[in-house]
Amino acid sequence: MTQPSSARPRVALFVTCLADLYRPSVGFAAIKLLEAAGCTVEVPRAQTCCGQPAYNSGDRATARALAEGLLTAFAGYDYVVAPSGSCAGMLRKHMPELFDQDPDLRSRAEALAAKTWELTGFLVDVMGFAGLESSLNIRATYHDSCAGLRELGVKTQPRALLGKIAGLELVEMSEPEICCGFGGTFCVKYPDISARMTADKTNDIAATGADLLLAGDLGCLLNMAGKLSREGKPIAVRHVAEVLAGMTGDVAPIGAAAPGGGRG
Repeated sequence: MTQPSSARPRVALFVTCLADLYRPSVGFAAIKLLEAAGCTVEVPRAQTCCGQPAYNSGDRATARALAEGLLTAFAGYDYVVAPSGSCAGMLRKHMPELFDQDPDLRSRAEALAAKTWELTGFLVDVMGFAGLESSLNIRATYHDSCAGLRELGVKTQPRALLGKIAGLELVEMSEPEICCGFGGTFCVKYPDISARMTADKTNDIAATGADLLLAGDLGCLLNMAGKLSREGKPIAVRHVAEVLAGMTGDVAPIGAAAPGGGRG
């Protein structure tokens, strides 16, 4: 589904908690890409967490309360776009069922779900965006996050956009679709299993010979960046939006020392 060239859709950016608190550059990169694709972008101040941690923990009351707030915050927009398959998946696939006992709210949640997209999926599948002209001489590999891949079908879209970047060589892991071990609350409930899964993942990443690891979900990226650092594997880690927006010179890789002594 490609947006007509004459239209300029009004898009609400769902920043996500992790981008807001740990990696604001992802939000700025998303805005740059969406505007380049022909969108009018707004960032509703009233937005909160998507409710996934509460939902996954069985706290449906908190998840519903957060969802009701999002129904109001994102009302009136043509689309809601998140630089996260996990958060977009929560809104698109799980939020409506929170309101099974309230037909009105269920209808509003279904309407929100229908217009919610993960960033690269929206750019390619809705806007027909071919990417910005940029170059980056580096060998990179891409991790497919579980929610983006399995709930939203995000697979070819980020790779298509990365393929437009001059000098970037994309090499695939042997198992790019295998979970990194984060899984939100999974890593807290089952730390030993999570740690083994992450170790398997970082070994697969290192085996590609890539200098840069990319993905579309900050939870996965923070998890893998921490493990790579502890293992002494010198592989930079970034959200795919930062590379697509040509912002690698503006912010240090995730977990790396930034100018002035801070962490990226």
